[in-house]
Amino acid sequence: MRKLLPLLSTNPHGGGRSALTCRFRCGDACFHEVPNTSDNEYVGDVIAGVLSRRSALRAAAVVTVASAAGGAVVLGGAPEAVARPGKPGSGKVDGARGLRFAAVAPNTADQVTVPVGYAQNVVIRWGEPILRGTPAFDSEKQTAKAQAGQFGYNNDFLSLLPLRGEHHRQVLVANHEYTDEVLMFRGYDSENPTREQVEIAWAAHGLSVVVVQEEHRSGKLTPVTRHHLNRRLHTTSEFELTGPAAGSDLVKTSADPEGRIVLGTLNNCAGGTTPWGTTLHGEENFNQYFAFGSSATDKRYGVGTGASERKWERFDKRFDLRQEPNEVHRQGWVVELDPYDPDSTPRKRTALGRFKHEAAQPRLTEDGRPVVYMGDDERFDYFYKFVSSKRMKKGGSRAAREHNLTLLDEGTLYVAKLTGDSPAAEIDGTGKLPNDGEFDGSGQWIPLATAGADGAVSHVPGLTAEEVFVFTRLAGDKVGATKMDRPEDVEPSPRSGRVYVALTNNSNRGKGTNPGADEANPRNLNKHGQILELAEHWDDPASDGFAWRLFLVAGDPNDPATYFAGFPKEKVSPISCPDNVAFDPHGNLWISTDGNQLGSHDGLFGVATHGERRGELKQFLTVPKGAETCGPIIQDRRVVVAVQHPGELDGASVENPKSEWPDGPGKIVRPSVVSVWRTDGRDIGV
Repeated sequence: MRKLLPLLSTNPHGGGRSALTCRFRCGDACFHEVPNTSDNEYVGDVIAGVLSRRSALRAAAVVTVASAAGGAVVLGGAPEAVARPGKPGSGKVDGARGLRFAAVAPNTADQVTVPVGYAQNVVIRWGEPILRGTPAFDSEKQTAKAQAGQFGYNNDFLSLLPLRGEHHRQVLVANHEYTDEVLMFRGYDSENPTREQVEIAWAAHGLSVVVVQEEHRSGKLTPVTRHHLNRRLHTTSEFELTGPAAGSDLVKTSADPEGRIVLGTLNNCAGGTTPWGTTLHGEENFNQYFAFGSSATDKRYGVGTGASERKWERFDKRFDLRQEPNEVHRQGWVVELDPYDPDSTPRKRTALGRFKHEAAQPRLTEDGRPVVYMGDDERFDYFYKFVSSKRMKKGGSRAAREHNLTLLDEGTLYVAKLTGDSPAAEIDGTGKLPNDGEFDGSGQWIPLATAGADGAVSHVPGLTAEEVFVFTRLAGDKVGATKMDRPEDVEPSPRSGRVYVALTNNSNRGKGTNPGADEANPRNLNKHGQILELAEHWDDPASDGFAWRLFLVAGDPNDPATYFAGFPKEKVSPISCPDNVAFDPHGNLWISTDGNQLGSHDGLFGVATHGERRGELKQFLTVPKGAETCGPIIQDRRVVVAVQHPGELDGASVENPKSEWPDGPGKIVRPSVVSVWRTDGRDIGV
């Protein structure tokens, strides 16, 4: 057997992240006390005395789980995986359809590395003008006014939507998660930021909408500047609170005594695209922007008791919780944006709960009600879904669009409780498979609260409905939800309906007094993460129960603790720290990584989810030094990724850059969006 790849084990920060990334992205969350101190049972605790309920469970098994109502779901296992070579002399690369490309080898090149036969272009960089009257980017003369009309910083979630009536054009929507002032401003003094620097950072957060032009004979995309749909939303833009918490005393401030209009959206990480043509944006590590937290709920959400890293509270009292204790309750939501209406006010949907939203991806029930799956990206936090009580109207009429913009205000919010089906003694924390051959089990959706046209009802004893929606983590604590290894992006398969959850890592599992491994999170000191596959009972997204199993257990394939859905491990790429996920037109899951612990840069991977090649995983690209791969979009003829925080390595600054991407020596490092396509003009991976 080959030796294991080198681990970056000397890095005390989460995954393979630099200290600089931890500092600006999440406020050094890994170095703070775990916010979830509840005594909720872990899957391993729940099943400690439970014997295996199955007799013949291997990779080809069928799992049948009874629901509380007597219904069942069948989660079929994969057939024995077989790797078949391409025909001799055919010149074709072997692989599942959509994954027929020569896998990119792990590397540390300061570039976006793509497969042989593929080309790329930088679509848009931080600071490029997108609104009328905005000046060209000049890092040495940047102003807040200019930044408010330019593409924002640290692009994360991406969505491409069709643009009817404009040939070969699409609408690109991007999240801008956070700013790294050390890499933005020459001579930045973190203890004494200037007002201008702070206001530039405010303008660099938020969302961008920009129309892009397709090149007819390739996958190249270029921005259409000054298009009437182009838009920037940032820390001082207005957002409307809607749903059951809107108008609550918990969200009222001196500037907004009605509790309905919020300035800004912060730390927008991943998101989702709705079937009715809007985009969803998750507000994640919002806690780090606020100073002087003091309440128990502040602590549960990770708000610090001292000054903030960026010192924004010096320039706007809403970030000082001594003066505005409710302002923090106005962040941590899912934002819905209508990219086709540049005059619309984006809405923060309070019925979807308040926590560190990594993403929010909808799926429709048979009768047309949206179900939104969501992860709370924190060590030992929870996985949720929202089931709307209203049906989507089809078509593009004004009446249909107005109706569909109300779908996420009424329905029921649930949290997940997972139970494994193997004896606790078989889950030893090493990642060794239990005797039945899989990490799997059943699950229950526990209702937290229901919002309706006439008000909201809590299903959690001791909490009002408003408290459930504003302090959703506390509701999950009370009902005994399962603590997970950082549930991040979530994606339902448009082909099978199964839901895939990226669990990035948890280096604190089994450490000190923290709980140890369970069947859904089977490794202590989990450096590499896993992908969970979930099947709702009767394939009904509104069901109250589900079956689950771990689809991938990430890491070096030579490590016995890894698992690739039963596919031969000598035929897959190494992967570490899955983060964002997306599907291609062939039903393959594509996974971007954040914090690779295997000695390579982060990248984008495709993996087959069905057929004889289920579990075949291949690396498609890697990103430059210090960067993270975000926001993947996989279309027939192009792959689009957001290259976030390039050059964000320890010791880096404007004066001392650690990367030269994307514009070469002497140029400031700039987060950017990249498009990749085949040079022969054919579809990706076929």
